[in-house]
Amino acid sequence: MEITRWVMQTPGEALVQVRSAAPTLNTGEALVQVAGCGVCHTDLGFWADGVPTRAELPLALGHEVTGFGGGARGPPRGGRRPPPHAGDWLGKAVVVPAVIPCGACAACKAGWGGVCRGQFMPGNDGHGGFASHMVVPAHGLCEVPGCTEADQPLGDAGVTLRQLSVLADAASTAWQAVLRSEIGDGGAAVVIGCGGVGSFVLQLARAQGARVVAVDVDDRRRAAAAELGAEATVDGSDPKAARKAVRAALKELGAPKFGVRIFECSGHPAGQDLAFSLVGPAGTLLVVGYTAARPALHLSRLMAMDARAIGTWGCDPALYPELLDKVLAGDVIVAPLVEEHPLDSVQEVLEALQRHELSRRAVLVPSQETP
Repeated sequence: MEITRWVMQTPGEALVQVRSAAPTLNTGEALVQVAGCGVCHTDLGFWADGVPTRAELPLALGHEVTGFGGGARGPPRGGRRPPPHAGDWLGKAVVVPAVIPCGACAACKAGWGGVCRGQFMPGNDGHGGFASHMVVPAHGLCEVPGCTEADQPLGDAGVTLRQLSVLADAASTAWQAVLRSEIGDGGAAVVIGCGGVGSFVLQLARAQGARVVAVDVDDRRRAAAAELGAEATVDGSDPKAARKAVRAALKELGAPKFGVRIFECSGHPAGQDLAFSLVGPAGTLLVVGYTAARPALHLSRLMAMDARAIGTWGCDPALYPELLDKVLAGDVIVAPLVEEHPLDSVQEVLEALQRHELSRRAVLVPSQETP
């Protein structure tokens, strides 16, 4: 069998199509035929900004993947108890988590798989989903029950396997952040940056019973945030005016005077500055977006407000099934937030993302679509 990949040979240069024979699977690995692969700003960071990948180049990027299993060899890595069918994924529809911890090291056993030194991130630690097929650790896969075709409507929401690719990162990263925030019914959340991840943080915070204020510099994203359930939207272009508007909106919503959760999803220095300035009494700052820039922060604010700041990396694979259930039930909207593009157009999609021309999450679709 032949695998087609679009690989990055040098950051900033056009991706190159490469065809090669499928590799022999090692113990605990699974071959996945890609149904859809989302294009994330992390991919853009690798390609456009020169953020180094852990694997050597050339490398196929892409870590938001759904597809069909082509079987697995041997037991899962690390002796971890296998999920159903871990030994034979042939033909089964799956979501591939963006971060797959080894499951056996001290960090994993202590519940901190996000800092596992042996974790595997497609498109970073090995070839990712800008390809027809990819090889991943079998023990991290999340089965999508009842799915036999890439474009088959699934669940009450009628979402397709291709569209579900955003669960691998954008939606799951949001889900872990919301769970770590411990927000619940009657709580208040401010979501800064309502793009790929932020749009799901907004929905999932609402699903937990929170009142949500959405902040973004883009008119289209603010309008979309309102449609997704934000009870107030604020233009983040002017930080001083935005702070005032957010506080006014929280007061208007009757939000608690303490314990507000601030989700920084913009991955931009200005967004991080704004998020930190909004941390109030007993507040929680969730740092979800990433930037290589180093904004100057008055850390004593955390002490003075008896507040906390939490980082979150990826999502524990164990949390995927519950999130999948929410999406299939229609509790979390996915389909209107994505748009499909042929895999062959990956270079054009990356460049459009770099120019901020995409209003929805791009999902790359290989020409071969059935298991």
